[in-house]
Amino acid sequence: MDVSVVPCSTYDLPQCRLALEALLSPLGGLDWVRPGMKVGLKANLVTFLKPDAAATTHPVVLSALSELLTERGAEVIIGDSPGGLYNAAFVGRVYSAAGLHETEQHGAKLNQDFSQREVEYPEGRVCRRFPYTAWLDSVDAVINVCKLKTHGMMAMSCGAKNLFGVIPGTRKPEFHFQFSNPADFARMIIDLDEYVKPVLHICDAIVGMEGNGPTAGTPRPVGCLAASVSPHHLDLVCAALVGLGRSDVPTLEAAYERQMIPATVDELTVSDGWRDFIVPDYRRIQGQSSLLFRGRGGLLGRVGGAVIQAAVCPRPTVKPSICVGCGECAHVCPAKAITMKNKLPVIDRRACIRCFCCQEFCPKGAMVQHRPLAARILNP
Repeated sequence: MDVSVVPCSTYDLPQCRLALEALLSPLGGLDWVRPGMKVGLKANLVTFLKPDAAATTHPVVLSALSELLTERGAEVIIGDSPGGLYNAAFVGRVYSAAGLHETEQHGAKLNQDFSQREVEYPEGRVCRRFPYTAWLDSVDAVINVCKLKTHGMMAMSCGAKNLFGVIPGTRKPEFHFQFSNPADFARMIIDLDEYVKPVLHICDAIVGMEGNGPTAGTPRPVGCLAASVSPHHLDLVCAALVGLGRSDVPTLEAAYERQMIPATVDELTVSDGWRDFIVPDYRRIQGQSSLLFRGRGGLLGRVGGAVIQAAVCPRPTVKPSICVGCGECAHVCPAKAITMKNKLPVIDRRACIRCFCCQEFCPKGAMVQHRPLAARILNP
């Protein structure tokens, strides 16, 4: 089976545990776990938000999975690098906000190694050298435990995008600036996926995030867990759950380029009844999609691609009625395209690289995605 999907309607520990067992059974279960193994759970811990905000991997899912692993004799370590400083004080605050200390009662340990390393990765297509969080070297296997969310730049955050968390927080803006084209950013994500090579990818889609994701959107019940040994197979199914196709999600287009996924979800083998979890009115973000994978083939093609990008690609816009003038958007902007004037952010559109870091890390959700008129006409 390519992707396993099972119902799970609440964050009740016994229910999540039973759902995880049923979820993993078609994929071979956890038979690969051996006593004494160290297993790292790469969670999504994007920022200081409580579990009910649906921005982070829910601690009950991590707790249930930790129980299943520790009962097989594994040592479980949960880690991630949120946006911001990568040190004990900063990440510790995220652990607390996201309810991660709850997992320690179920056998898990929270990562306390905040060192970083650089790696040469000649096999990468676009990303051949990068820093990463060194705690990953201390484990024998990694399980990617992601959250289903909308995303300003990539349209969806799920399996593949969650591996961007291996880049230390303060180094992330460098990658947004270096790979400012969404197509190249997606290709960089695929390189990270291929380097880390988690043995398993599990998506917490019990409650997803719709609207202004990945941090300021609205929780939306989806009612399932999904898993695959491929992050891209998982993402193709999860995209379908929220009304997105391959061409809507740049990481899926990048995976398709490398022949890692079929053209459509219909070509995958998925659990019976998975379409029952499709949410037809899920409020999506229109990503900077497959149009940016084209526009090649000489000067005319490149100019045409640039014109298309300017005409249809979404851009961040501030809602003054919500903005509190904290300046966090200007602080996190990798292109330094935002200045604060009269306690409101002003965006230099010529400098803006449309990475949506401002939208992702605005603590009040005042930064939103604006779709140009041409985009709304072409794709209402």
